[in-house]
Amino acid sequence: MSNSPGGQMATRPLHFIWICDTSGSMAGQKIETLNTGVREAIEQMQHVALENPNADVQVRVVTFSDGARWVVSQPTPVASFQWTDLAAGGQTDMGKAMKLVADQMKIPPMSERALPPVLALITDGQPTDDFAAGLRALMSERWGQKAVRVAISVGHDTNLDTLQKFIGHSEIPPIEANNPEALVRSIRWVSTAVLKAASSPASQPAGGTMPNVPVVVPPNLNAGSSPNDVW
Repeated sequence: MSNSPGGQMATRPLHFIWICDTSGSMAGQKIETLNTGVREAIEQMQHVALENPNADVQVRVVTFSDGARWVVSQPTPVASFQWTDLAAGGQTDMGKAMKLVADQMKIPPMSERALPPVLALITDGQPTDDFAAGLRALMSERWGQKAVRVAISVGHDTNLDTLQKFIGHSEIPPIEANNPEALVRSIRWVSTAVLKAASSPASQPAGGTMPNVPVVVPPNLNAGSSPNDVW
């Protein structure tokens, strides 16, 4: 495929990484809702990818509790991606998760020609390790800086300042999901609106230049939720 005038735009990889808190405080309804929300959102991600054939959407999953690990370590085409349900228990080693992701933001394995990766963090707590060091590692990589970084705060005990530092953009606040309905909506929004923005033509410059980073401001996804079911 060609980037020449009148030709089709070359396909560019778009890496989407779920960064999921599986600490003990996520046990029960929170982790069950996270599993349901992402599993249901996969089909929507696939539709978004089909609408933009110039973006090769590849999905991975990192979890963090006592340490951090890749649940899906290899970039997997969204068309064939399948969600594996997560279980919760342990601490909240968010900094270690940042370092794992940072290693994958290097060039290589990232390509100069990639689209802005989407890093979607879901957490209900506060880091129990050195989050600042992990974030520095992520932001020391050019693709870490250029990533579309979004964060979903699950419940009222999350450190929103930490999530704002991860996002790194004053116009983009953390998405606050204070009950199951809001968490499912939040996951769906990240899977569609954010993915669509990152894969848009504006994020696909010609040549080897770095793409523009889209600014996607989340709506209030708690509106209309049941007041009797609050975390």
